[in-house]
Amino acid sequence: MPGPYVDPFHGDADLPGKVDVVIIGGGIIGASTALELAERGVSVALCEKGGIGHEQSSRNWGWVRISRRDPREVALMAEALRIWSGLDERIGRPTGYTRAGIIFTCTDDKSYEEHERWGQNLEPYQIEHRMLSGNELNDLLPGSRMKVKGALYTPTDGRAEPQKAAPAIAEAARDKGAYVLTECAVRGIELAAGAVCGVVTERGSIACSQVVLAGGAWSNLFSGRFGIDLPQLKVMNTVLRTKPLEGGPDQAIWAEDFAIRKRRDGGYTVASGHENIVDIVPASFRYARDFLPSLRSEWRSLSFRLGGRFLDEARLSRNWEMDEASPFEYNRVLDPKPSSRISDGAFKALRKSFPVFEKAEIAQKWAGYIDVTPDAVPVISPVDAIPGFHIATGFSGHGFGIGPAAGRLMADIVTGRPPLVDPHHFRFSRFSDGSKIELISGF
Repeated sequence: MPGPYVDPFHGDADLPGKVDVVIIGGGIIGASTALELAERGVSVALCEKGGIGHEQSSRNWGWVRISRRDPREVALMAEALRIWSGLDERIGRPTGYTRAGIIFTCTDDKSYEEHERWGQNLEPYQIEHRMLSGNELNDLLPGSRMKVKGALYTPTDGRAEPQKAAPAIAEAARDKGAYVLTECAVRGIELAAGAVCGVVTERGSIACSQVVLAGGAWSNLFSGRFGIDLPQLKVMNTVLRTKPLEGGPDQAIWAEDFAIRKRRDGGYTVASGHENIVDIVPASFRYARDFLPSLRSEWRSLSFRLGGRFLDEARLSRNWEMDEASPFEYNRVLDPKPSSRISDGAFKALRKSFPVFEKAEIAQKWAGYIDVTPDAVPVISPVDAIPGFHIATGFSGHGFGIGPAAGRLMADIVTGRPPLVDPHHFRFSRFSDGSKIELISGF
């Protein structure tokens, strides 16, 4: 079954000879960075090996949330909420964004206390949130049969349409003067005196002084070709969508066995609330020590498997020449086969909790690869070893909602403006400067 239908985007026909900045990757992070730079009068070319938003940017749940974020991301996500609220008007196109609230259920006293304690992270930002009892939750969600201790409810959280957002933002960037090139893989960067001076694409070279790598799950492979060791692995998440359904909840809901989000067409996006698949690949052994703390705390939510993906990645060239086809040209879109076991289990649990979904029809299933770092916090940072080279990746399943603010922060770093928020937690050097790499469990 093919991936989700993404709003069509037609890339530019002509390759520019020279720009200030080249962005590698046409997901929501790359598109948002391009828009921010173009609005500032910076000449920019966005190069995407496939189509705009065709990988995880269109395959995620569509949540725009600050609730239950890693505390290190909260300040940036607070800015993202502000950007999303005016984004459609700013770009002149719909992203499907609406504030409908997000609910995280708590099964027992311990979970309730953890969520209540987490809410303290929002107090400096005056963002409305509150804890609900089980009875209050059932009052908020008529027809619910969930039997839980309570929930964390954040009314200011929202949702948007992943199949619309990245293409809409990329179109707006082009309106402001950016080149947006699809089916145009970047094979590598060119250096002069050790600093960036251009890129080589499959369609020719582009001179530039700065590059932003926003390549999602491909970022480790690309950066490794140039001696940059970015610790990154992939996690596969499976999603289904239903046909339009009346009478379902308007709020997005996370529960132990399912997570749902109402779609613009009246259907719902449904996924497991806790289970993902990790394919064992050669990089799994290379980064085993880096990810060990994460595995210790999150292993219950991960299903490990050894299959064809191991051989697929083992065959990938890691040292291709610039005048030959790169791995990015042989696989334009990562489109893994979804897990029916996981999606069907989530749908069954949903129907048990909300009988209205007994009438729901499944329209489609898909899967996508989430790019994760050892601490589940993104890299939004320059790379000191190569002046002019920057990385914006590793969003660990949280990239869609935070994307517009991540693009603004990356643009601040590239242009030397005062940063939107303190970028310290997102620095690339944390993986090599002796910092403690810590996963904050449960977020």
